[in-house]
Amino acid sequence: MATNTNSAEGLENGSSLQSIRYKRGSLQLLDQRKLPLETTYMDIRNSVDGWSAIRDMVVRGAPAIAVAGALSLAVEVSNMETFNGTSEDAASFLANALEYLVSSRPTAVNLSDAAIKLKEIISKAASTSSEASVVFQAYIEAAEQMLKDDVTSNKAIGSYGAIFLQHQLEDSKRLSILTHCNTGSLATAGYGTALGVIRELHAEGVLERAYCTETRPFNQGSRLTAFELVHDNIPATLITDSAAAALMKAGRINAIIVGADRVAANGDTANKIGTYSLAVLAIHHRIPFYVAAPLTSVDLALSSGQEIVIEERSAKELLHSRGGLGEQVAASGISVWNPAFDVTPAYMISGIITEKGVVTKKGSDTFDIKDFVQKAIDNS
Repeated sequence: MATNTNSAEGLENGSSLQSIRYKRGSLQLLDQRKLPLETTYMDIRNSVDGWSAIRDMVVRGAPAIAVAGALSLAVEVSNMETFNGTSEDAASFLANALEYLVSSRPTAVNLSDAAIKLKEIISKAASTSSEASVVFQAYIEAAEQMLKDDVTSNKAIGSYGAIFLQHQLEDSKRLSILTHCNTGSLATAGYGTALGVIRELHAEGVLERAYCTETRPFNQGSRLTAFELVHDNIPATLITDSAAAALMKAGRINAIIVGADRVAANGDTANKIGTYSLAVLAIHHRIPFYVAAPLTSVDLALSSGQEIVIEERSAKELLHSRGGLGEQVAASGISVWNPAFDVTPAYMISGIITEKGVVTKKGSDTFDIKDFVQKAIDNS
């Protein structure tokens, strides 16, 4: 992977933050490990580069991972000089590459969901033509459409979320919101999910203040969310992860909004480690706790969060500063447990904000997400 370094000022002066720069045959990913002090775009030439960028967290955030992975393969086949094989061979090549990409980070469902849909498209193309080029072209166009659809989806989440929160919290004229990790333009193809809702509340003039956690150990909150909030001139305050309880006790927030890497059929939600802690605190302080995520984050094959595979990251992320990229700060020889995600039970979640509306509970501790998804499909 080649790199292209720009000044931080160059990125901030742009009209929007971009984690993904793409044109047919070319893909660059913003190296988010180096933000906010340095902006470096890495050239992604193939699915191997894409796998490494996802695994090493050059790109992160479930929606962005899916789009970046799909586009890395699109770039690879766009620049392929020759392919000696039939349409079926092309379909097999693409399917194997997609499976490889899915293995990069197993907890985020968006990439596996994208792979399933892309396999259906290439299978259909292979059944209608004997030319490998037809299959490759169908794949490229589908991957490019994913990029466009993600931005549209995120803006819809922001709109639905802002309307819903104002209705639910109508006693508060201006709202202060706490969020965790990074769920904005840097975690998606653009605009964001939970941070998209905050952006929309700010645009409508009803946001008092956004609070963001550091989100240790990789510090996505302090490095990325804070960066986005400052970029957009949104009134915001950064807190340590351990200050969340004190913030709630002080009565300084009206709601908590987080993103999701995977949502089970009953509404149990896997998200960045520390999300479950916030949900527990929210219940104690009687603060509504919302999840904002596209329907691509829903995995109906899982009946509950107990079936979600939780990725464990390198011990180095805790033993060294800057999420493992800096100097050693912990005692040599100490054991480390470093899960990247935790699961928040559905009964702790007040509502799930999607691009098709808000999923709410009706007289139970779980969500009927399958019915909601089916209705969304029927109405699309």
